Amino acid sequence: MAPNVTVMQAVEQLNYRVTVGDVAVKAGLDVNIAQRELLNLASEAGGHLQVAESGDIAYLFPKNFRGILRDKFLRLQLQEWWAKIWRILFYLIRISFGLVLIASLIIIFLSIYLLIIALNSSNNSNSGGEKSGFNFWFFSTSWLDDIFWLFYWNDDPYYRQKRQKTSPDERREMNFFEAVFSYLFGDGNPNFDLEERRWKTIAKVIRNNQGAVTAEQIAPYLDNLGQGYALEYEEYMLPVLAKFDGRPEVSPQGQIIYHFSELQTTAKKKKYHEILPYLRESLWRFSEADSGQILLATGLGMINFVGALVLGNLFTKAATIGKVNLLGGFLGFVQAIYPILLIYGIGFLAIPLIRYFWIQWRNRKIEAKNVERQLRGEVLEQPDEILQQKLNYAREFAAEKVITEGDLAYTSEKDLIEQEIEQSAKIDAEWQRKLNQ
Repeated sequence: MAPNVTVMQAVEQLNYRVTVGDVAVKAGLDVNIAQRELLNLASEAGGHLQVAESGDIAYLFPKNFRGILRDKFLRLQLQEWWAKIWRILFYLIRISFGLVLIASLIIIFLSIYLLIIALNSSNNSNSGGEKSGFNFWFFSTSWLDDIFWLFYWNDDPYYRQKRQKTSPDERREMNFFEAVFSYLFGDGNPNFDLEERRWKTIAKVIRNNQGAVTAEQIAPYLDNLGQGYALEYEEYMLPVLAKFDGRPEVSPQGQIIYHFSELQTTAKKKKYHEILPYLRESLWRFSEADSGQILLATGLGMINFVGALVLGNLFTKAATIGKVNLLGGFLGFVQAIYPILLIYGIGFLAIPLIRYFWIQWRNRKIEAKNVERQLRGEVLEQPDEILQQKLNYAREFAAEKVITEGDLAYTSEKDLIEQEIEQSAKIDAEWQRKLNQ
């Protein structure tokens, strides 16, 4: 079975020596899953078990364990290869919508130009060579001189000058074609990792409180607490107990706190985790493109839509006056795809408009949930007498066990006989020290 990528990342971030509790906190995983995946990773990557005299277990991994796994698992190689290919494909998909917009504009206005010339030449021949009343000034090619700035990458000096980037600390700006995709479809869910953040934060809250918490300390990070929350029932803690292998403890006053012994054991002394008082979801943004790019995309979309309507009117006029023979070749092709051009023009304006109102509705729901979680977090700022009793009782179960090298009774890094000799020598030294005292 291929190792869990999330567990691998957690092991690397924790400097290759971890306990089950460390990985559960870092990755926000169920304790049982973290234990199973750690055993699997140790088995596949040549990890070592370190058993403390207290019976607690730490896992030690070689720093090149990814290289070991990469050589061992073709699946990981294929995943890494596909990730590289997908980055390129997705970029091509993103810029394709901008390219289609430019192509649509060129096709529409070139067709309008050719149709007007054809219709007017036909009218002139019928009216004895009278001059056309149409003015073609807008087909001047002077605007083409600078169109290629659309293709420049953001790190090009010429592109930076065109986009007038003011701050070197700003995030990478989009080019025009990326901005068109962002204008149409946005930039993805800002809360795609909400569940991962939720469980990581809950695990850190438990670790900060040394493995013992009250329900009120966890509630600001949960959703859908149900009617039971208002009635002071705590069924919403069941998923947390199941995920981190916790158990409830009842105080003499009948109050419940929650004890997570697995998260009390660590391979290294941890600093206090800075945590927000409640889980805050990010609001959706219409687009991460700058205002100038959004205005440009909107303007070009409107020009494209109006141009499609004008083109359709000219096709109708040509058919009405019996000039169907004018529509061969390129114009015949454009007439065949005209419904697609019109649908694209409508969709280019309709999709962002619909998405704008959908985002407003979605953000109102997100804000309501954020306010609800914030209110739960404020309860802890000034706890009442009952809550203070629960917090005091939880501290009675608070503990932290750090497995150091000196605590080890066994490690799979060394031969068992060698370890027994070292252990005997350690015991003899300890007895000698006591005798000397």
